[in-house]
Amino acid sequence: MLIHKGELELKDFYEVIFNHKAIELDEALITKVENSFNFLKEFSENKVIYGVNTGFGPMAQYKIKDEDRVQLQYNLIRSHASGVGNPIPKMYVKAAMLARLNTLSLGNSGVHVSVVKLMAELINRDITPLIYEHGGVGASGDLVQLAHLALVLIGEGEVFYKGEKKPTQEVFELENLKPINVELREGLALMNGTSVMTGIGIVNVIYTERLLNWVLKCSSAINEIVEAYDDHLSEELNNTKKHKGQQEVAKKMREHLKDSTLIRNREEYLYNANANSPVFKEKVQEYYSLRCVPQILGPILDTLKSVRKILIEEVNSANDNPIVDVEKKHVYHGGNFHGDYVSLEMDKLKIVTTKMSMLSERQLNYLLNSKLNDILPPFVNLGKLGLNFGMQGVQFTATSTTAENQT
Repeated sequence: MLIHKGELELKDFYEVIFNHKAIELDEALITKVENSFNFLKEFSENKVIYGVNTGFGPMAQYKIKDEDRVQLQYNLIRSHASGVGNPIPKMYVKAAMLARLNTLSLGNSGVHVSVVKLMAELINRDITPLIYEHGGVGASGDLVQLAHLALVLIGEGEVFYKGEKKPTQEVFELENLKPINVELREGLALMNGTSVMTGIGIVNVIYTERLLNWVLKCSSAINEIVEAYDDHLSEELNNTKKHKGQQEVAKKMREHLKDSTLIRNREEYLYNANANSPVFKEKVQEYYSLRCVPQILGPILDTLKSVRKILIEEVNSANDNPIVDVEKKHVYHGGNFHGDYVSLEMDKLKIVTTKMSMLSERQLNYLLNSKLNDILPPFVNLGKLGLNFGMQGVQFTATSTTAENQT
């Protein structure tokens, strides 16, 4: 898979993370990175550039001598590689590496080309840096987590290799890899950004899209099992609301059920018959968990699309500081490392995932409650009642999981 500057999509992450597709760096990308590095190296002479010849954070007011510039970058990486807790799972780290590689490839960071080349090699050879879960604060980007990535790139720290945790130096020797060239601001450029939170977010989006697809199919199946009426999924009804997500969910459910012989037509059963009955044996409308699926999953679909859009924009952005502009021959200081875009979208993702679990739990309750569905035995128990328990235990787990999601 050829990596161009700033053109990654969700499907590219899926191919690399789940299908283990190798990546290749475009020649134009390599040239852009080299030009950015060469410009910054020349531009920073006799100028004060944050993170090149100054300290960091609250110590930024201290000027760094020219002979200490390279050591400054090593000091930053080693001092901030201080994460604790469980290791971040491999797929999330791989997503973070691809995200960081992409942002450094935009030519706005002034890093040595060895950085992007080595990151591509690690991804392709399935060498995963050991990065710990706890330590990042978000407002300053993923400083601690990305420091552990940078630590590996300078040949230190630990990696997961062929199912084992090993010292980076040992693996580099086995794979004939060399650490990156630290010459200008490689330490700060690797650490100062949102790539870990974004990589994790992208994997979460992939899983949530899959979950939504399952919930939509299960909702269609449940409507068929209980022989629901067809009009709550109709194009006529759902198009009276202008929300695209609701219309799309209803359309997909109609497609799933287009050849069903169980879904009932309201005209046939209620409009042309039984009109004079004082009490209707069957419900005139299905329960909310069946009838309102387009209105529940529709906003979830729309929200998920928004989350996906923001995360891909973040991946293809320069989330670094300062920003190098070769074309205008200038360096801009700001706060592109700030993580609020990603964190707010993850809050939304958490909410929609919880909503899906709430819907699924109510649908399960309907299926397991014989007094509600009036079709299936209690707890879908196909054995002897009292001696066998059917799916009674499953309902406890579903309710517990839903309650946990809501906290």
